[in-house]
Amino acid sequence: MGACCAKKDASTPGTTLGEINISSETDGKTGNSVSKPTTRYERDPTTNISQNTPPVAAHKSSLRALYDYDARADDDLSFKKGDLLYLLDDSDSDWWFAKHANPNYSNTKVEGYVPRNYVAKEDSLESYDWFMGALSRKESERLLLTPGNETGCFLIRESETSPGNYVLSVRDYEEAKGETVKHYKIRNMDNNRGYYIAARRVMTSLPELITHYSGQSDGLCRQLTKPCPKSKPVISLNKDAWEIPRESLEFSKKLGAGQFGEVWRGKWNKSTDVAIKTLKPGTMSKDAFLEEANIMKQCKHDKLVRLYAVCTDMEPIYIVTELMSKGSLLDFLRDDDGQMLKFQQLVDVAAQIASGMAFLEEKKLIHRDLAARNVLVGDNNIAKVADFGLARVIEDDEYNPKHGTKFPIKWTAPEAALYGRFTIKSDVWSYGILLVEIVTHGQVPYPGMANREVLEQVERGYRQPKPPHCPDSMYDIMKKCWDKKPANRPTFEYLASFFDDYFVSTEPNYREADEE
Repeated sequence: MGACCAKKDASTPGTTLGEINISSETDGKTGNSVSKPTTRYERDPTTNISQNTPPVAAHKSSLRALYDYDARADDDLSFKKGDLLYLLDDSDSDWWFAKHANPNYSNTKVEGYVPRNYVAKEDSLESYDWFMGALSRKESERLLLTPGNETGCFLIRESETSPGNYVLSVRDYEEAKGETVKHYKIRNMDNNRGYYIAARRVMTSLPELITHYSGQSDGLCRQLTKPCPKSKPVISLNKDAWEIPRESLEFSKKLGAGQFGEVWRGKWNKSTDVAIKTLKPGTMSKDAFLEEANIMKQCKHDKLVRLYAVCTDMEPIYIVTELMSKGSLLDFLRDDDGQMLKFQQLVDVAAQIASGMAFLEEKKLIHRDLAARNVLVGDNNIAKVADFGLARVIEDDEYNPKHGTKFPIKWTAPEAALYGRFTIKSDVWSYGILLVEIVTHGQVPYPGMANREVLEQVERGYRQPKPPHCPDSMYDIMKKCWDKKPANRPTFEYLASFFDDYFVSTEPNYREADEE
């Protein structure tokens, strides 16, 4: 779940080591216009849909549904993948108002709101199953190498290095390397008059190019088979959901408990799987939390856990987020599945976390409690940063560097632990400790050392030794994260790039089709 820090706190007065009570060892867990129904939902403070002005009933363009969608609220519109819709109003960036072009559903409304990222303009590149848009090279490999995809599975994405151009990525198999991904530059002729991979084969459009290479390999590593499946994008519960009624939530399974509450698997409106975090009474004030939550609602990135809604009318406060199937990274690393992860997969997790943190860095936001316990894992080992910013509004005295036993000293930069100077650079320090957790499959950092000893020794220059089986290249980056001078620590943008390219060898990143 998430929250973002919008403000930098003033530094607290200096604190001496003798004033800090740090005695415990922690394991790291803790259309047409429609009448809108009257609801008990408080409007999402970040939406720009007017509640008083009905949608503009003007046929703007045709849309093609990319996924199935079952209406979650009375003013939503259900549809199936491939359905043709008419766009009536696109004034909101997340929810468009549309109607069915060919209604064929019994007892189903004809028009309503649809999630923007579940549809695409008809005949646009986005409407094709194989087009992934602005997808990174690393993400394309992650998708194509997902278990269950066959050799020849493919996608087209926008080029990272050549704006306006495209790349064809194909899943291949080599005896020496096993499953791998090959990338082919798709070159544009002037004024987009044609597209080609090999100059001897010029196609008038990208769909024609796909049709050609689906019939024969013609110099590619192999013939194209099926488009790489797209994962359904994360969307908000509905256009108005923010402060929601408690009775709209069903609790089904307790997933865990920490210092400040419990996490449950549940459903919203009997339709949507969610995670529900219940905060212990007194953990934080409603006003402080809502200030934080109104900002975190806008933090939308594919490596940050999405906040859906809140319940703050009474205690305990409920925080409703997207559900991540495999739970915390800490638990995942320690269980059987996590123990089976190879180093390459661990590096991929590190890259994903750095990508999420780079987004916060760009927005000038800080996390304050970055650790494996605050990263969640989903299907196909997708990792997302959670609980960002929540530490700022916790009011529990025990979660305090001056006199609290719950404060995560082993993950906290010395300037933050001693003087309250939390910045994105103190988050970088914590990321270095998180790398230790990753490479050791969830072991506690600084093994054998108590919290007080860690803080004293780190202040004197001591650093966590290189973990067993940790390559020098990774340990070198850890030490850079732990530079005594915060300004000398790397940026998350750099760290994301470093781990994305960690295994790039001397072979070319892109291939040309064989010339005959």
